[in-house]
Amino acid sequence: MPFQLVPFDTPIQGPRLLEPRVFRDARGCFLETYSQRELAGLGVPDTFVQDNQSCSSRGTLRGLHFQRLHPQAKLVRVLRGRVFDALVDLRAGSPTEGRWCGALLDDQARRVLYAPVGFAHGFLALSDSVELAYKCSDYYHPEDEGGLRWDAPEVGIAWPLAESGAPTLSPRDAAWPTLGGLGFRFPAGGRP
Repeated sequence: MPFQLVPFDTPIQGPRLLEPRVFRDARGCFLETYSQRELAGLGVPDTFVQDNQSCSSRGTLRGLHFQRLHPQAKLVRVLRGRVFDALVDLRAGSPTEGRWCGALLDDQARRVLYAPVGFAHGFLALSDSVELAYKCSDYYHPEDEGGLRWDAPEVGIAWPLAESGAPTLSPRDAAWPTLGGLGFRFPAGGRP
């Protein structure tokens, strides 16, 4: 089996932390990074249609992003470096609505975080250089993008700022509303 579920300390239903099987020898390593059949058996039912990659320097915080009418499930992994990746449950009526979960992802363990539809997603770069790749279950629609403020007090994400220093944000990410001012939730199932 190319992937296994990793214990993920969260009461939030849906997100999954996955660890690929890595074959190492004197030449380096080999791993399978995606198998729709195998991941479906581990609770990742989505079909992915777009791959994205971002490069960031230490302290860069990207997020928390989502799309309203074209929501995206995501499979997130780090190609180089180390990040703290966070998800916030925005599903109306969910018992964990407004709560967050997070995981450290790096290029050594090569773990993958599955973010189902209905979550805002963001990450903080913890190493000098980060390359992050993620698969999306729908195409990017810039006019449909929404966001939640990274330090929304109602959510209280415990970003590891001691490792990165004060975050570097884009003007857009710095201006997103807090949870109380968001005025948007996904329907209970996550899809509009």
